[in-house]
Amino acid sequence: MNQFGVSSNIKQLAERLVAFEAAQNQSEDHVHATCVVCEKLRRPLTTLAGTAGFTSVLSRALTLAQREAPALRVTQVRPDGSIEGLSGDTSEAQSILVAYLLNLLLTFIGEVLTMRLLSDIWPDVPGLEFNSPRER
Repeated sequence: MNQFGVSSNIKQLAERLVAFEAAQNQSEDHVHATCVVCEKLRRPLTTLAGTAGFTSVLSRALTLAQREAPALRVTQVRPDGSIEGLSGDTSEAQSILVAYLLNLLLTFIGEVLTMRLLSDIWPDVPGLEFNSPRER
């Protein structure tokens, strides 16, 4: 784990999701890909926890990620759960945001449900089987 609590496995999973979405759009635009990842997670999580619940979790993930990636300090979560102000400074910053979001999901809804959710949203991403993304 890094100093803020995200394991390298979760970070790698986040990087894979962002890279997959960038490849789907045939671009290197990790800002857009990060927004797509968050948007794809927002839909089912809003059904599960409501808009306020998803917005709260994404806002907390952003707060945690900002400590590690100062480039995210201008980023904000809108009341509807969408993201604004995400800059293209580094692709790593965007992956860190997704990693913290995944880490919170693992904490709040559990590993099995999180991995099932991810594999339902991204069935073509390799490595989303029900193996643990957490380091043991």
